[in-house]
Amino acid sequence: MASSSSTSPVFLLLCFFTFFLLCNGNPFRSYHHPRHSRFASHNYRDALTKSILFFEGQRSGKLPANQRVSWRKDSGLSDGAQAHVDLVGGYYDAGDNVKFGFPMAFTTTMLSWSVIEFGGLMKGELQHAKQAVRWGTDYLLKATAHPDTIYVQVGDAQKDHACWERPEDMDTPRSVFKVDKNTPGTEVAAETAAALAAASMVFRRSDRAYSRVLISRAIRVFEFADKYRGTYSDGLKSYVCPFYCSYSGYQDELLWGAAWLHRATRNPMYLNYIQRNGQVLGASEEDFTFGWDNKHVGARILLSKSFLVQRMQGLHEYKSHSDNFICSLVPGAPFSTAQYTPGGLLFKMSDDNMQYVTSTSFLLLTYAKYLKRSRMTVSCGGTVVTARTLRSIAKKQVDYLLGTNPKKMSYMVGYGPNYPKRIHHRGASLPSITSHPQKITCSAGFDFMNTESPNPNVHVGAIVGGPDLHDNFPDERSDYEQSEPSTYINAPLVGALAYLAHSYGQL
Repeated sequence: MASSSSTSPVFLLLCFFTFFLLCNGNPFRSYHHPRHSRFASHNYRDALTKSILFFEGQRSGKLPANQRVSWRKDSGLSDGAQAHVDLVGGYYDAGDNVKFGFPMAFTTTMLSWSVIEFGGLMKGELQHAKQAVRWGTDYLLKATAHPDTIYVQVGDAQKDHACWERPEDMDTPRSVFKVDKNTPGTEVAAETAAALAAASMVFRRSDRAYSRVLISRAIRVFEFADKYRGTYSDGLKSYVCPFYCSYSGYQDELLWGAAWLHRATRNPMYLNYIQRNGQVLGASEEDFTFGWDNKHVGARILLSKSFLVQRMQGLHEYKSHSDNFICSLVPGAPFSTAQYTPGGLLFKMSDDNMQYVTSTSFLLLTYAKYLKRSRMTVSCGGTVVTARTLRSIAKKQVDYLLGTNPKKMSYMVGYGPNYPKRIHHRGASLPSITSHPQKITCSAGFDFMNTESPNPNVHVGAIVGGPDLHDNFPDERSDYEQSEPSTYINAPLVGALAYLAHSYGQL
């Protein structure tokens, strides 16, 4: 038996190392995604889970056996029949029952970008995020099955909006609208190409065959977009306007689509296209609003990676263009032009403002990632802005959305103790098929719409348009500008929440 006074040197070393870890934290943590030791403002992991779950409540078509949103059932099972094509599936964009191809493609692009940049941090949620991407791309493949033709909408928006029906009950016309050589739609075609290209990167390792199908289709669709130029708002004006008119033109989508094909294929042809056409397509325009309509800012950030991380000198100007966008957002910095509410929320416009909050937050975190990897900063006049500052601005926006605001309200349904109860959403506001199997007709639905009762179905993860310029939010179902959720609000937030959840040790 060993003497009690003798202690093994190995034991002493282990004791010291354990003490070191307790005092100093793990020295082997990731350099690229630093974790914060301070207390997290929110449960970002819970918010991430719910932000992805939302997409299951927006599904159209035959729902799978693993569908988690149980109050939704099959719908739109004959979509496309009018044109003798299969257009079953995809997403309803917001609180109605129309499938708009333009915002659906943008949603798919941003979901894919979220996975590309931050999917490695998502852990158990990665598969759900990829399923959300695939539900979009499976539909976009159907919509682009015929060469030089894209089916860009299913449903007559005017007639759909005149009814308040569950998607499972809808009996309004499922009219089909397309763009082709004779009725071009460059912006929706180029956005669709961007979505397919971005998604091909999502599935490159897990499903190579599917990834190849996506990139092959993206190449073909982009060729169509570039060759037959014209805005779809002209040929389809009475059907797509005022809902999803292309107000910014199609130049931004051509730059955006080429940027994604450049990143996904690494084919020098797309780099040449960007260098040759960038200025004509508005690369240097100072438009700092990024959303389903205008993609210039997103394209600049995306292309800046090629210069910052991959050292492609031919794209150096995109660092400068991206910096201009960043400087417009930094409160108090020279050249700052962004407007914020008294509570600190970025405010772009009264209708569906939260989409710009989530898209901007994602761009800030993504650009911070590129800056960190390249050990570079942003210069706003005489003010040096670091990656840390960008992350801080983004976090403040996400925290506001989740409840750190004057009303102490979460603008994500189902997150936190206080959230919107009367969102502008047909399926959520009407009794489910399970609880009310009888059909609810077009006009009868308005009896439910016009009540002040909370929605019977909690659409978990739905993010509404948000408060006004003065931080006010009435939570009224009829107020679609502030109370309607949409897929393109959630899509960029998925990436931002994954980053924040990981940063605070929640993933």
